[in-house]
Amino acid sequence: MPIRNDHLDDRDRAIVRLLQQDGRLTNLELAAQINLSPSACLRRVKLLEDRGVIARYVMLVDEKEAGLPGTAFVLVTLDQQGRAALDAFESAIHDHPEVTECCLLAGAADYMVRVVYADAADFERIHTEILTQLPGVVRVQSTLALRTVKKTTALPV
Repeated sequence: MPIRNDHLDDRDRAIVRLLQQDGRLTNLELAAQINLSPSACLRRVKLLEDRGVIARYVMLVDEKEAGLPGTAFVLVTLDQQGRAALDAFESAIHDHPEVTECCLLAGAADYMVRVVYADAADFERIHTEILTQLPGVVRVQSTLALRTVKKTTALPV
């Protein structure tokens, strides 16, 4: 079921859905698909950008085709959970492009980190030279993905 956001009307939702599918749509193409004039469509897109609903535009790269066919989900436990320890870990994690996502957790582990890698030797390097060396890390527990069943960046608006 789509997320209901009182701040978005049906046209705004249509704009967001279409741009999530193809961020390279021209304003003319977008306007035609939602039955608005190009100027009205551009104003709405600009407003969605200004409000932060549209955070940014990016290109998606196929991980396998880029030579990074492996994905691991790593649970990370820190020695402390104070603000300074969390800040140090979070600051350091940004320095590593192999880490494509990092989430603070409520539960037994402190963070879940998504890592991409080329092969077993590359994952071992990431594990020993990066993950275990991050500030405050006392435990890492890795789970390797065998196959991606669903992956999307699109939100159900």
